[in-house]
Amino acid sequence: MKSLEIRSKSKEEAINKALVELNSKLEDLEIEVLESPTKGFLGFLGAKEGLYRFTVIEKETDIAKSFVKNILKNSNIDADLSVTQEGNLIKVDIRGQEAASLIGRRGETLDSIQLLTGLALNKINKNSNMRVLVDIEDYRSKREESLIRYAHKVAREVAKTKITKKLDYMNPYERRIIHSALQNDKYVSTYSEGTDPYRRLVIEYIK
Repeated sequence: MKSLEIRSKSKEEAINKALVELNSKLEDLEIEVLESPTKGFLGFLGAKEGLYRFTVIEKETDIAKSFVKNILKNSNIDADLSVTQEGNLIKVDIRGQEAASLIGRRGETLDSIQLLTGLALNKINKNSNMRVLVDIEDYRSKREESLIRYAHKVAREVAKTKITKKLDYMNPYERRIIHSALQNDKYVSTYSEGTDPYRRLVIEYIK
């Protein structure tokens, strides 16, 4: 983070200097008073300027973008990167054929990148309540569609055979997709068993 220390007769004067030198807006600055100014005898004899430290507050979208950009650079992957914010959700969208190698088996590598990006965000801004969603070439929406189709297929099998089906291990995000897809199914119910990372979803026939 960029920071600057300024000596000045007043806080207002120091702020004006900092805004120019840091090329920033007031709302993007954290201000610390290191030494308060003193007026001295008769208002000028022995007067002492105050010392102020100004630190540019990094935007959370910029932190996320910089972190993911470094991952791409260190992986020698050429890709386009865009970051947007919707409420308390930061979306990182990666585009490029080479980027697909970072998805991993069933999105495991992509999930790791997402987790690390969130940790990096919280490390710099400990008061952050932002969530991070990292996607590559629309993998997550395609995966969601695939899981929903799979959920309905298995549900039909369970309804027909009346035999409970245990699915492969899934992360919480994928389990929620299947729970949601089958929550109104009148023939089957769903629940999870086990502990992560070996927690799995069970589809059971409703007797």
